[in-house]
Amino acid sequence: MAESSSNIYDINGAHFDPELYIQKLTKEYRLKQIMDHEEEIRRNTQVLHSEMQTLVYENYNKFIAATDTIRKMKTDFKEMEESMDSLTTNMDNITMFSDQISSTLQDTRQQISRLSSVHALLKRLQFLFKLPSNLKDRMNEGNYAQAVQDYIRAQRVLNKYGHMPSFHGIQKDCEEIVEELKTQLRMQFHRRDATTKSLTESVDLLLRLKEPADSLCEDFLTHADNRLSEKLETLKDMCENDIIEFVDAGSSGYLSDLSLIVASYNDMFINRPRTNEDDIDIDDLDANVMIRLDKFVVSNMNKYFELVKKRVEGVSDTAILVRALDRFYRRLQAMNILCSGADFANTGIEILINSGRKQCRSHLNSLKQHLNETLAKVRQTLAAKISSDNDGGLTELQAMLLMPTIEKIKGILQDLSAFLQSDLSFSLKPQFLETFCVEEVREGLVVGLLHHLTAVASGFCTRSDVPKYPATLLLLLSKMCIEFKDSSIRYLISTTDDMFNVEAYAASVSALTSEQDICNEFSRAGQDLLNHYVRLQGLAVSQMLRKSVETRDWLHTIEPRTVRAVMKRVVEDITAIDAQVSVLYDDNDGQVDRSSDSSRKTHSISVSRQQYRSNWSSYTPSQLDSSLVSNIHKLFSERIEIFAPVQFTKSSILTGIIKISLKTFLECVRLRTFSKYGLQQIQVDTHYLQLYLWRFVADENLVNFLLEEILSSAFHRCLEPSPMEPSVVDIICERG
Repeated sequence: MAESSSNIYDINGAHFDPELYIQKLTKEYRLKQIMDHEEEIRRNTQVLHSEMQTLVYENYNKFIAATDTIRKMKTDFKEMEESMDSLTTNMDNITMFSDQISSTLQDTRQQISRLSSVHALLKRLQFLFKLPSNLKDRMNEGNYAQAVQDYIRAQRVLNKYGHMPSFHGIQKDCEEIVEELKTQLRMQFHRRDATTKSLTESVDLLLRLKEPADSLCEDFLTHADNRLSEKLETLKDMCENDIIEFVDAGSSGYLSDLSLIVASYNDMFINRPRTNEDDIDIDDLDANVMIRLDKFVVSNMNKYFELVKKRVEGVSDTAILVRALDRFYRRLQAMNILCSGADFANTGIEILINSGRKQCRSHLNSLKQHLNETLAKVRQTLAAKISSDNDGGLTELQAMLLMPTIEKIKGILQDLSAFLQSDLSFSLKPQFLETFCVEEVREGLVVGLLHHLTAVASGFCTRSDVPKYPATLLLLLSKMCIEFKDSSIRYLISTTDDMFNVEAYAASVSALTSEQDICNEFSRAGQDLLNHYVRLQGLAVSQMLRKSVETRDWLHTIEPRTVRAVMKRVVEDITAIDAQVSVLYDDNDGQVDRSSDSSRKTHSISVSRQQYRSNWSSYTPSQLDSSLVSNIHKLFSERIEIFAPVQFTKSSILTGIIKISLKTFLECVRLRTFSKYGLQQIQVDTHYLQLYLWRFVADENLVNFLLEEILSSAFHRCLEPSPMEPSVVDIICERG
């Protein structure tokens, strides 16, 4: 601003130089610009001149108005002084006249006051004399409140002057009428159609008449209890209705009445204020009144809870049940303020947990029933041999055992997730979430079903050698257990944990059943089933071999011309078992693929045949005895576990069945005595078995060893041992 004020070119500044300013304009601007600037300065000058004139006119008008105002004020003050002097004179006159009137009317005022007192006393006496009849009239009219009010107004006078004969009779009549009034008021508690409002009025009047609060509380709560019992009976009749209708009826009917009763009770006995008119001894309303109310509320709420527990048990639709429970719990939260001695919301959570438990157990039972029906269907299919194509039939049956169960579990988990909706009133209660999600859904339903599966599977593993179920069923169940162990258990547990956020709600992770423990349990069950399957199949083949040995007269047999039919049947049965097992198990689980090594096996067979010819075809009796001793020594040095657990591979399963069969064959041969031709028949049979059984086992030497043991035992039990020529044996076996 200092620079602007000292600028000689600033037209508004104090140091403005017009000559220099004009010189500057002529140098810097063209003619048209100078003319435009001149026109602008002229307009601004005119505007300033106009504003200055307006300002002068306005100030002049204000000055004239101020002058007129001062002149007028001088005139008004003179008139005001004259009015004030006149007012003072008038006030003095009024005061003088007032003193004269008061002194003149003093005696008359005293007489009027005395007469007024007498009149009021007469009116009171008249009210007292008419009080009994008035009370009667009020009672007949049903105007109990006015009757009580009239009696309370007169009660103090009657109590004070009741010893006087004229008032004693009135007092006695009034007391009799009031006793009758009390009786009629108490009759309200026994009327079925009495409303809470009428009961409240009756109790209020009785309290004003100094009735004991304890007895009134008892009568009021007794009548209220009868009314609530009727409501409860009505609610019981609605148990067949929809669960939501049932909960709404309980909330709007039973609980609403209970709330109204509690509110009325509080207003009448607990929160009742002391008033001068009532003159009620509030000290009578002690802590027992509150305790009595708490017991009343708790008792009736427990009845309601019992009814709700029974009603929610039969609801199968989870979505509808959750909606009903949400409404039920919201209403309980509002009811929780009624009684300080109990936590209804906590009881409601227990009912919610029990409902969730019932749903989980119901779903678990349905899953168990589904499993039983599936097993029954599979057993019927296997027993009827509907599918002649073992490959396709077993694949379908295996899928029937596995996939529907998993899909059903997924559907049930999705159904139970309705309990975790974010808009539910109980969705954030830790007590409910921990119990429902962890104990009921994960441990009770999912883990419980998995334990049931292993228990059912283990139940097929009987100790009896007499088969009660199709052996193929054991094979299917063992594969089912392995499928669960490998993938299904992890999928079900992880799905449950993610859907129900189990880790967040669990008290500790160690309290949860670990996935590894369940997998181990399924592995044991699958192993037991597979061992039992091998045992049953081995015993079935062994039974044929045992009967074929025991029913034949080996001392009088003819010279062998063909392979016995039982040996062909054994090979056929083993082949059928191999085809059956290969559908579910293969040799890719840690075993060498035998199909890709056919050339080596062919060579091994040729070597075995050569050894056979050299070992058995040309032995003398002494050489055979020496070989027998050697083989016995080998048996004890390399002991074979016949009933050893098998692995989950086809070759291991077939090896176990063949071991049991050949071991039975060996033990039966050791108990018989053979002739020359009997020994040769055993020689043909063992050679035939060797030709076909090697392809089913993982170790060919095991089969060769057992077959050699059988032939060695037959030779040892033969009366005239004379083995058949190997070429003849080959011809017979090839022709067979």
